[in-house]
Amino acid sequence: MTRWSPCKRKDFLRRLRKLGFDGPFAGTRHHFMVKQGYRLAIPSNHEYSVPQLKMMLHEIELILGKKITIEKWYSI
Repeated sequence: MTRWSPCKRKDFLRRLRKLGFDGPFAGTRHHFMVKQGYRLAIPSNHEYSVPQLKMMLHEIELILGKKITIEKWYSI
């Protein structure tokens, strides 16, 4: 079974684009990406830790309305 591992920012943005998000756009404190009128804040870290990645994926799941498994995340 695959384990969660830290994710580089550029890989995270690439995967979000494949999920249908547009951006990133410049905000006041963070960049953000948009899908269906929802805004997802993108921290400016160079690499996201596993807890930070899981927190952002939970928000993405709420926007998309479906579960993102670890296998699906790494296959995107």
